[in-house]
Amino acid sequence: MAVRPPQQGDDEPDSLEFGIAALTPYLSEANLTFPATTDEIVRALGDPAIPYDANGNAVALSEALAAVNRKQFDTQRELLDALHPVLEEYRASGGGLFSQLRALLPF
Repeated sequence: MAVRPPQQGDDEPDSLEFGIAALTPYLSEANLTFPATTDEIVRALGDPAIPYDANGNAVALSEALAAVNRKQFDTQRELLDALHPVLEEYRASGGGLFSQLRALLPF
């Protein structure tokens, strides 16, 4: 009979953030003022990969912003409101065919 070993360390988060919740800490830590262009946002945040589902699939901020079809945001709220449906679309699509095939493979 086997017993699962105890978890080592408490470095694991209690929950996994994705979508807008995963982007918010980057905005809090960045030296970014609004109004801001998409280029300024990407530069200030460092173009992070934003997880869009609980499986850890992610999309680059620059790619998500390109899907918004907007070049400037007057407030942080406008930015988040514009990105929300884009990240939801990524989540709903499951990351595309490559991600679905990778999920089926045992390694």
